Amino acid sequence: MLSLIIVLAFLSCDKTATIEGLWVVKSVFAGDEEMTPNARWTRFNSDLTQESGNGRYQHSYGTWTLNKNSNELLIENTNGLRDLNEPFVISIGQSEMIWERTEEGQNIKIILERSSQLPETYGDKILGLWELEQAIGNSNYFEESDEKDTKDYIFFRWDKRFVIQSEKGRINGVYNVHGHRPEVELIPYGNEVNRDFWGIQFEENQITLKLLNSDTLVTRKFRRIHEFPD
Repeated sequence: MLSLIIVLAFLSCDKTATIEGLWVVKSVFAGDEEMTPNARWTRFNSDLTQESGNGRYQHSYGTWTLNKNSNELLIENTNGLRDLNEPFVISIGQSEMIWERTEEGQNIKIILERSSQLPETYGDKILGLWELEQAIGNSNYFEESDEKDTKDYIFFRWDKRFVIQSEKGRINGVYNVHGHRPEVELIPYGNEVNRDFWGIQFEENQITLKLLNSDTLVTRKFRRIHEFPD
């Protein structure tokens, strides 16, 4: 607690710092529980407008005001719900900012850091065309094999639809990427294949999907490609 007070005092004393610019949420705490969203950001413009989003997707916009005497920050979203809580009390430095207030009896603390570019969500990273390299275990998609030498692929489109082409045929559907964890839900069209949930492991130009809530190991390893296989 003492260290937090020292940090807040240091931040508050930085008279040259400005709130204007792009800030990425580093941590969110509700009481003792951490609830940090993936790649959340807010940009404060000099004309007192603001916009917020996650990754490359902007989902909110509106205005902001800062009372410099009380350090109270009020954010209003033109396209969102009215915030009925008290304004945030903020402390700001050159590269870090802290927001605090009480919501429904809980102390809320948000730590943000200044950034020069938008962060990437798990949903941003998974976008694109991926060719199957390895399939372990049985699932609805792709035949099992330790080594694949086929033209099987999965295509995660920007509009949240996916296309799978494999030895099992062609499957279309929609997908949802979790807002806090590297997980993707595949929801195929029709009743022939049920929806399921996969954990995502990211490597450079590779992803590995691991079927969740399974009694056996089921994984699918892909590498990024830039043209559909012949």
